[in-house]
Order: sequence, then C-alpha cells, then structure tokens
Amino acid sequence: MRVGLFVTCLVDVMRPEIGMATVKLLESAGCTVEVPMSQTCCGQPGYNSGDTGAARELALKYLAEFESFDYVVAPSGSCGGMIRCHYPDLFRDDPDIRNRIEALAARTWELTSFLHDVLKIDRLPGEFEGEVTYHDSCSGLRELGVQQQPRALMALNPKIRVTEMKDARACCGFGGTFAVKYGNISTAIVDEKIENIRGAGTKCVVLGDLGCMLNIEGRLRREGDNETRVLHVAQVLAGEG
Repeated sequence: MRVGLFVTCLVDVMRPEIGMATVKLLESAGCTVEVPMSQTCCGQPGYNSGDTGAARELALKYLAEFESFDYVVAPSGSCGGMIRCHYPDLFRDDPDIRNRIEALAARTWELTSFLHDVLKIDRLPGEFEGEVTYHDSCSGLRELGVQQQPRALMALNPKIRVTEMKDARACCGFGGTFAVKYGNISTAIVDEKIENIRGAGTKCVVLGDLGCMLNIEGRLRREGDNETRVLHVAQVLAGEG
C-alpha cells in the first residue's frame, strides 16, 4: 500500500518529530510511505478568511502532488477536515476537477482514523508508559468523527492509562485565526481547558492537532507550568513521547 504523508505546515515548522512518529506508525503497519517534498499548506487559513482563490490554488497543488497515491494520511484532523469536507465545495463550478478532488478527498485520512478504521492495526510499534488525558480537537471530532479511534489505539498498550477530563470535547480556544482575532475570548477558553486538564489529575495531555497543542502548551508555560506534558497522539502511539 503506497501512502502519501501530508505533513502539515505546523508539524513541518514547529514539531517535525510528530511527522517522524507518523512515518514510524505507518511503516510498522506495512505501508510504503512517501513524502512529496513540494507540499505546503492545505489552504485552510485562506479558506477560513474568505480567500477562496488562494484556497483553490492550494487544493489544486495538493491534487497534483497526491492524486497518484493509494491513500493520503495527515497527523491532523484540522487539515484532514479541510481536504475531506471543504475541498469539493471549492470546485462546485468545475465538475471535472470536483470529481477528481472528491475521489482524492475520500482517500485522505486523519492518522488515527486511518490506523484504526482502515488498517485496523492491533499492535503498536513503540513503548509509552504513563497516565494521560485526551483532548478532542474540534475539526477532527466534528468534521471527521475522530473520538473513539485515538482512545482505542492507546488501549492497545496496557501501560497507557487514559483518565478522561471534564468536557474533553470542548474547544481549547485556538480555532486558527479565531485566536488572533479574539485573543481575550480565546484565552478564557484555554484557561478553562487547562483547569479541566488539571482536574483529571494527570501530568500529560494528548491530542491530535498541533494548533491545539501549541495553544494549550503555550498557556501552560506562560502560567509557569513546565511540568505538564503536551503530546501529539502519534508520539504516544509510536512510543516517542
């Protein structure tokens, strides 16, 4: 099975180790992983800001780079949601392109849903031990239905203990440009999320989107909490956290 890895902008720039953990997970499951070096952004910032022209250009770029793969996997529910749910709408006036985009979007998966729902893996390639709580990122949860998959995958390792936080499905306040446009509201939301993380009694929160990761980790550190770990689920499943 030939899989194209859509790394995502934030992983590439901020946490490349998440991309490496994703490759480890996919290769251990028997996939042949390729990373097109020309890939860039999925276009979500432009799309959410009303710049559909820029979003269309990036969607066409994605089509050219990944159309030949059996599947495309992204360690991000946010980017996966953009491709699967919003790309087709960008080409509603161009049926030929729309058909190709829809076919590729259907083969594009968020990492944990691909491992659980498509590959149906029953073992993990690495070791991780500890108690964690899981934050459900908005786009993965609401656009792709990613909720049970990461928890089921972590349950494959008996040394991972998941303690649910209050309102795990509630937003962390990031929301892409929302955090920039409405800083005070975003801060109030992430403060509540951090209170719920602490209420779970663990020192490690796990999630599936780097935007949420940077938002939660940034607030923790600004409050002087350098102890609570914030890890992407790929790192935990690959035993590299």
